[in-house]
Amino acid sequence: MEEKKEIGFELRPEVAQGSYSNLAIITHSHSEFVLDFAAMLPGLNKALVNNRVIMTPEHAKRLLNALMDNVTKYESQFGLIDLSGGAKQQGGGTFNLGDLPQFGPNGAKS
Repeated sequence: MEEKKEIGFELRPEVAQGSYSNLAIITHSHSEFVLDFAAMLPGLNKALVNNRVIMTPEHAKRLLNALMDNVTKYESQFGLIDLSGGAKQQGGGTFNLGDLPQFGPNGAKS
């Protein structure tokens, strides 16, 4: 019989308060996904990236599945999430980082 292993987590106070993000930029290579979380706020001419998470493709897919599961649970409790207004008001939607001139196909430029 296989024993269940428990994983302990420590949440440091400086991480526990979190940070606001209304924009995520996702790039990938063969071996990793890079998720940059940023905040685009009124009056600022550029988004401030405040967190970067790097993970393997396998973990990125696990994250995708976990988010899909949680969004489904959220919507069953609170109703459908409306995407028609917020993203358009921010000029949003999604885009590929490589499509932006300052990044191009070879990554960030200084």
